[in-house]
Amino acid sequence: MENNQTRDLTWAEFGRVEMRVGTVLKAEIFAETRNPAYKLIIDFGPLGIKKSSAQITRLYHPEDIVGRQVIAVINFPPKQIANMMSECLVLGAVGEEGIITLLAPERPVSNGLRVG
Repeated sequence: MENNQTRDLTWAEFGRVEMRVGTVLKAEIFAETRNPAYKLIIDFGPLGIKKSSAQITRLYHPEDIVGRQVIAVINFPPKQIANMMSECLVLGAVGEEGIITLLAPERPVSNGLRVG
């Protein structure tokens, strides 16, 4: 919400958000999108492999993020992004001019671990 009008989130609501750690297996330019983005294939360990679209092209190149761990919300319903069904939302800090810095664990952890 805008203008500092927020609604408090309950602990039960927060508990339903499945933020998990995954490792990027593949990253490529997603040419079909309106805004510059990458197609990501992410391994969440026992939770499986999921696809995502991420608008992170201003700070990252595909070859730089393969093998990196990221944090994503994995329990949103799939969303059609151009010609792909995105299965998770990769999280990042949104800075000035919409430049996104990926969120990641400070050291390697097992894929699929929950963030809480």
